[in-house]
Amino acid sequence: MATKPKALPLATVELTADKITELYMHYCLENNKKPESVYLFAKEHGFTEKEFYKFFTSIDSLERRVFVSFHNLAATLINQSGEIDGVGFRDKLLAYYFTLVEILTANRSYVVFALKQDKNRLNGILKLKEFRNSFKEYIHEISDGYLKAKSERIRKAQQDALEEGAWIQLLLTLKFWIDDESVGFEKTDLFIEKSIRATFDLIDTTPLESVIDFGKFLIKEKLK
Repeated sequence: MATKPKALPLATVELTADKITELYMHYCLENNKKPESVYLFAKEHGFTEKEFYKFFTSIDSLERRVFVSFHNLAATLINQSGEIDGVGFRDKLLAYYFTLVEILTANRSYVVFALKQDKNRLNGILKLKEFRNSFKEYIHEISDGYLKAKSERIRKAQQDALEEGAWIQLLLTLKFWIDDESVGFEKTDLFIEKSIRATFDLIDTTPLESVIDFGKFLIKEKLK
């Protein structure tokens, strides 16, 4: 009877932050819990604590970096595709949302685990702290030149509000996606289109038909 081949020791594979992140996500899903310590996590996967600390300071810091890695991948894919070359802020934001949701969907089991395992909502928000910082920096970058206020003080206040508003909108989108039971998450795609269109209509002080349309959509889907 043929014996099952053993997996190659991790020492033969280049250890990177991305590799450790991948191992961490698999561990959480296979054990339905976070690793109890860096020592046990490293030992189980064939590397040392010292190697772990080259990339992360703790299990919690690793956990927070997972969502940053999703964001970084989305930004990289968009830049490599050239989809946002020469387009406005609104189209750049749409491209980001759709790309990020595709990445989240590919990792949905982990995302749901990470955000639903704690009953304390504050813990879930803390896991997204570094993601929030990276996201707001990205919004600052892709919205460059969008705000036209002549006063630097007013423009800065508008920029801060824009970035914080975009973050809140992303959290709403994330919650909607987690609760979405439609085939292929089609309702999430619709949510993204309507929410961004409504947001930009408000910013541009244009007619509010799309805002009302989005409000009706939220009521219909019972977003809480």
